[in-house]
Amino acid sequence: MTFLNEKFQELTPYTPGEQVNEEAFIKLNTNESPYPPAQGVQEAVAEASQKLNRYSDIAVEAVAKPLAEYLGVQQNQLFLGNGSDEVLSYIFQGFTEKGIAFPDVTYGFYQVYCGLYQVDATVVPLEDDFSLELSKYDDLDGTVIFANPNAPTGIYLTQEKICDFLERHPDRLVVVDEAYIDFSGESMVSVIDQYKNLFVVGTFSKSRQLAGARLGFGVGNADLIADMNRLRFSLNPYNINSMTQAAGSAVLQEQDYVDQKVRETIQVREWSKRELAKLGFEQTDSQGNFLFAKHPKLSGEELFTALREKKILARWFNQPRTKEHLRITVGTQEQMERLVEALKMILEEVEA
Repeated sequence: MTFLNEKFQELTPYTPGEQVNEEAFIKLNTNESPYPPAQGVQEAVAEASQKLNRYSDIAVEAVAKPLAEYLGVQQNQLFLGNGSDEVLSYIFQGFTEKGIAFPDVTYGFYQVYCGLYQVDATVVPLEDDFSLELSKYDDLDGTVIFANPNAPTGIYLTQEKICDFLERHPDRLVVVDEAYIDFSGESMVSVIDQYKNLFVVGTFSKSRQLAGARLGFGVGNADLIADMNRLRFSLNPYNINSMTQAAGSAVLQEQDYVDQKVRETIQVREWSKRELAKLGFEQTDSQGNFLFAKHPKLSGEELFTALREKKILARWFNQPRTKEHLRITVGTQEQMERLVEALKMILEEVEA
């Protein structure tokens, strides 16, 4: 017997990356930062833990004010959520009456939210090289969402192309999921005042070392943000706990540290691309904090299994267009050197 509503009986939940003991594995499977938060962030969280007898600030002022200043927007253009996943969930719940369209190879939660909120989805194939062609969305109705840079491919779409689409469709909401933008090009937040139909989603999980804190945000016009908050206040006004607020506030005072780690990640990413190319890997030009690669001599599953046996975790998506690829998070220089050595050994075993 089940008491679950019949409409959810066929719901397929999101499958997150495997979590393991990091003393035993090199963890390159969930696109987390390999670096710890700055010392000031750790101290702020410890201090906030002493006041957990009180509810958190529903306005999240300690984060909203400095984040708005950093992004160059007004506070009434900013929505804060329990990770960017919560921000996205409100979009699917409240802004998809005419359906939503997104690429076939992208963040897996989009499809899950369509099932959860009973949203009509149009899945649009990426090009053969995994690039996104927005003209394919011109004749559709409803909301459009895509990650930029995309995940798991890492391919970045220029601001100019997105702006062209926004201008062609002023009556359609366009959601740009920028979880990885700090490792890439220019954020769409810089043009937020020009387009009332634009909503940009960001996160503190990747470049700001706060994946475990769960803090995300959205940027849009003030009316859109007010509607987002109407949904939030109807479900969970205290959606961001006090320690996360303390961490978010503190990390915004540690921008030099954040920028340094972003630069290191990009340097290690480009080094890793070159080393994998030497080994015969085919790769996209990933602009995220991860690689998307395949090898002609081994399937994606074989590579995933062989690396796991050597205590290195990557992400394998068993889907038709991605099953030959691995998505590999960019770790520290030492971790990526160990990855390259492991791949050399695996390929030598195949050729022997």
